Amino acid sequence: MSEQNVITDLAWKEDWTGARKHHCEWWQQDGLVLWVTAPRAVPAQELPPPPAARSLEERWFSPEWRVRQQEYHLSRCYFGGDAFPLLPCISAAGDLGGYMGCTLDLSPETVWCEPCIADPPEAHPPLRLDRQSWAFRQHLAMVELAVRESRGRWLVAPPDLVENVDILAAMRGPQTFLFDLVDRPEWVERKVMEINQAFFEAFDAFADIVRDGFGGNGFIFNVWGPGRTAKVQCDACAMFGPAMFRRFVTPALTAQCDWLDYALYHLDGEDCLVNLDELLAIPSLQAIEWTPRRLSVGDSGGHPRHWDLYRRILAAGKSVQAIGVHYDEVLPLLDACGGAGMFIMTNAPTEEKARELAARVDAYR
Repeated sequence: MSEQNVITDLAWKEDWTGARKHHCEWWQQDGLVLWVTAPRAVPAQELPPPPAARSLEERWFSPEWRVRQQEYHLSRCYFGGDAFPLLPCISAAGDLGGYMGCTLDLSPETVWCEPCIADPPEAHPPLRLDRQSWAFRQHLAMVELAVRESRGRWLVAPPDLVENVDILAAMRGPQTFLFDLVDRPEWVERKVMEINQAFFEAFDAFADIVRDGFGGNGFIFNVWGPGRTAKVQCDACAMFGPAMFRRFVTPALTAQCDWLDYALYHLDGEDCLVNLDELLAIPSLQAIEWTPRRLSVGDSGGHPRHWDLYRRILAAGKSVQAIGVHYDEVLPLLDACGGAGMFIMTNAPTEEKARELAARVDAYR
């Protein structure tokens, strides 16, 4: 990426210098991040609304349509506290699968990777990153355009690659994959490590484009760090317990966290909590995000039922990201858990209310 496209300042973010400092302190379990957004009282830039996508391919994979759509959205959002404009280049629920042989099932709501490893799986070629795959090439073009068009207005998040066991489950089909854990465990271990290598290669390909002037990048879940920064996960672990997690997930996940400079784990729902101790034992994993199972139907990340979980994670020396916190839950959550190591995501009804909350939260820093 040319020097003129390397982003340092953000025109659409007040005090990006201070916000970066808070993000860095949070990764060290020593600071507080407040991500509060609201509708802008006045758009940052007057832009025409983007036209409706003409096809599902355009909706999910067109660089031009995606950048114009996100530009319009970002221009109308106020980024308060430590929030910052971040343009995501994400399509599938695990974009890496589309780079490794999965065909993509596009719908208006999401993109799924269809299984591509048939029985017997031992006959399938080694798993490799296919740099000539359509999805990979579209995403490269998307991040390149998003960085060029930023002109210091936003950072660019690379695709949400997802990794290890989750990608293998997508490539085999979740039910078939669960049988594989029992029927061919050594094969699973080999394939997970092949996927790990593809993850490293893909991440670096995109990071070389989106890397900012501080050597870092933003990523999904609105994290930023001054180095290789990513969200990692294993949603499939909702279907098995600590012994299998230790064998099939921990080695690859630890290698990822060791390789990354800043790693946030996406803990997705109550069924995954059985494996929390395994996560807390990974030294190079700095932070854990919590998604309550019923978040989409009214639960919130700030409800008192989640406070003990946050305190448990903090006590183990990891930072916490609490998402979906209601505006009026932010201060009670900070009273319960303290500010050090907390990343709280919320929305305010107005820009004025967002500023007011940010001012009150400063007392907890």
